[in-house]
Amino acid sequence: MSIPARQARIGEVLREEGLDALVVTDLVNIRYLSGFVGSNGVLVVTPASRVLLTDSRYTAAARTMVEETEVVIAGRDLMDRLAEVVPQGRVGIEAEHVTVARRDRFAGRLSGAELVPTAGLVEGLRVVKEEEELEAIREATRIADAALSRLVEEGFAGRTEAATAWALEGWMREMGADGASFDIIVAGGAHGALPHAVPRAEAIPADTLVVVDMGARHAGYASDCTRTLATGTLPAALEEAYAVCLEAQRAALAACRAGVLTKDLDSVARGVIADAGLGDHFGHGLGHGVGLDIHERPWLRQEGGEVLQTGMVVTIEPGIYLEGVGGVRIEDLAIVTDDGCEVLTRVPTDLTTTSI
Repeated sequence: MSIPARQARIGEVLREEGLDALVVTDLVNIRYLSGFVGSNGVLVVTPASRVLLTDSRYTAAARTMVEETEVVIAGRDLMDRLAEVVPQGRVGIEAEHVTVARRDRFAGRLSGAELVPTAGLVEGLRVVKEEEELEAIREATRIADAALSRLVEEGFAGRTEAATAWALEGWMREMGADGASFDIIVAGGAHGALPHAVPRAEAIPADTLVVVDMGARHAGYASDCTRTLATGTLPAALEEAYAVCLEAQRAALAACRAGVLTKDLDSVARGVIADAGLGDHFGHGLGHGVGLDIHERPWLRQEGGEVLQTGMVVTIEPGIYLEGVGGVRIEDLAIVTDDGCEVLTRVPTDLTTTSI
């Protein structure tokens, strides 16, 4: 779907919401609706028009990037021209992306408008991906797979956790990525029991598990994958945790399809882990959507009430974390289809032992 088609869809949303305009301040949403990529922009959308406010650093670039959108060059804070392009009436602001201070500034500049807090209007359009978006995500996944496969083949080769993370990002860039889609996690031994561990300048230990959570970014779109690698003979507790986590992950992938509630899919994996007596060691949700943002709708978690739709892209990533011992997480990226899901991640999930 083209950007003009997206703009037509957001125009329909505004009519449904009874809004005369929407002031879009989230840069990812601005990119989705206009094509603009930059660090400073505000997009004013009405049912019939789009105006991008940016500063002089983007004078030439903005006009090249955007489609069906007027470009207005304002001051660095973009407020000096705001009243010129925002109509009177009911004006939506992205409540989840606007600070209280900025909302007050909007109110001061738009004294004739009724400011209406909104949530998820653009994100609701982004949740089901277009084919061009899916191709970008497939390519990001291919790049990340290639880098992770290189790590499996080469082993950790005496690298620290931090050096391994740097190597993975460098390999992905060499392979065509714009960069990593988030800060890469490499966590060995007991450190792997921290779901969002920060890589340390410490060597990878032998005879344990190492959690490697990574992704590439291509054409603005992200990928996400986690593999947990063994570095030798494992303690019985970690061997069991890996087997249970893998069973849970495969069960969730088998149950993933359009029409399933996100909380029900979470329950599939959570039930497997709980039945093994390890339920207290799986604290986070099963997964999340991936697209222009690394974390976006839909949210696959216990309290999630969203229904999966064909074309959504989600992670399936159960984890088991044993404090003081180690952790395991196994994550694939998948496209939801009518009768199942297309698993994008190709690196095998069977327990793999690599060298240190």
